[in-house]
Amino acid sequence: MASERVVARPSEREAESGLPRASERPLSASYDAALLDLDGVVYLGGAAIRNAPEALAKARDAGMRLAFVTNNASRSPSAVAAQLSRLGVPANRSEVVTSAQAAAHLIADRVPPGAPVLVVGGIGLRLALRERGLRPVSTAAERPAAVVQGWGPGVDYGVLTEAVLAVRAGAWYVASNADVTLPTARGLQPGNGSLIQVIVTATGTKPVVAGKPEPPLHAETVARTGAKRPLVVGDRLDTDIEGAVRVGADSLLVLTGVTGPADAVLAPPHQRPTYLSPDLSGLLEPHPPVTAAGDEFRCGGWIARRRNVQGSYDGHAHRLEIAGGGAAIDGLRALCAAAWSSATAVDAGSVASAVGSLGFPG
Repeated sequence: MASERVVARPSEREAESGLPRASERPLSASYDAALLDLDGVVYLGGAAIRNAPEALAKARDAGMRLAFVTNNASRSPSAVAAQLSRLGVPANRSEVVTSAQAAAHLIADRVPPGAPVLVVGGIGLRLALRERGLRPVSTAAERPAAVVQGWGPGVDYGVLTEAVLAVRAGAWYVASNADVTLPTARGLQPGNGSLIQVIVTATGTKPVVAGKPEPPLHAETVARTGAKRPLVVGDRLDTDIEGAVRVGADSLLVLTGVTGPADAVLAPPHQRPTYLSPDLSGLLEPHPPVTAAGDEFRCGGWIARRRNVQGSYDGHAHRLEIAGGGAAIDGLRALCAAAWSSATAVDAGSVASAVGSLGFPG
């Protein structure tokens, strides 16, 4: 039955060696909720990502609850839910959790009810502040108790100037997220993390960040959904996956957005996912084990090996090699296991070569 869920636990060997996790059951049967990033995971620009609507419908039918968790603070949960529904992913506003909501929660816990808060960003921030009983304002002359900044297409010099003046006057500075880039159909564009640097440079003050990878957004999502065994699903190592690692949650990395296969192999310990999949179809499938014997790591029909290299481009590093055949994602799991199982660095050139032989599209 769908309610009889068992969390996929790492074996002693997996926990000690850093091997990607195996799961005999589909992840939709092992976790009660998927906490899904949006940009690069469910959609990209104005189009749904391949397999996303079908995979999410089947995961929901299997009893997995869905929460759509985004660092983008520019829009309201209702607007996000409406977009998802148009793209073939039925959703309601209660299933959407934004960094704007997490930021507003942080501010409401610190300033008096009804306090003015200067907004740098879109309507999503203003609505989230009102939901928490705070008063959005637009100028430093209104003596805001806090400044909250999120990405928005209307952020211009005038708005940033007001924020700088308010922060210099003592307003508490909060950012919805610090994503340096924003994935779009045209490529990576400047994100809120890039815009933050204007205020940081002008004031010398760094913001408190509510969004991923910081814990507040995860805590907000768990509180709103009541998830007991959540699985974080994302496309970015430095936000989605690092955020999961920080709070001790399991994660699934999908390769439909920012992170490429070679990036996954080279991921540092604090950004390593529990599972890997080409896309959201990974929610519906068992995940095969990676077996280790010495410096060899096998998954499916692939064997990845570590070789000692002296004087490599990266200094003293191991070279990765892979041989065999089968599903490219199994080869990537084997390569990740080989790279992650030792504290010794791996040569980046050999990673690019090995990943290139797997045949990932693009």
